Amino acid sequence: MLELAILGFLFEQQLHGYELKRRVAHLTGHVRPIADGTLYPAIKRLERAGWLVRQTEPGSRAAPRHVLTLTADGRAELLRRLRDADGTEITDENHWFTVLAFLRHLGDPDEQSAVLGRRLEFLRQPSSFFYDDGRPLAAEELDDPFRQGLLAVARATSRAELDWLERTLADLAGPAG
Repeated sequence: MLELAILGFLFEQQLHGYELKRRVAHLTGHVRPIADGTLYPAIKRLERAGWLVRQTEPGSRAAPRHVLTLTADGRAELLRRLRDADGTEITDENHWFTVLAFLRHLGDPDEQSAVLGRRLEFLRQPSSFFYDDGRPLAAEELDDPFRQGLLAVARATSRAELDWLERTLADLAGPAG
């Protein structure tokens, strides 16, 4: 998720490390704040893979700053990761939001639709946070008002996303879709 966010933001423009950290934190930080000890090793991995380059630029007041730029291979890697998004990238909400934040870069409506279709298929599967002998429990089946609330919010969120997915898939298919 972190690497995808780094590739996605650098796909849009070159950034200083601090600005990249700020943008990643805004996208994912509400769940997992981004520590330097997490971000900078990820940047180094991407740099070693040849997906980004780091250039040093004089700082305005203090130490030099590093400008990060995505390479052609890095751009291709982002597009591959978006195109192939599956598994937890589809089923985990935080991973999914990261994919969704950059899916427009994929460009091809058929490829975008394939990714959205995988998410739609996942959301249509019966699920719950709570089960009875493998059967998902609905909010109405629980006595606990807090668990009822959790399931009610999840149901409303899923319904809103399903509606959006169906509309967007129809739009991507075009008039003949």
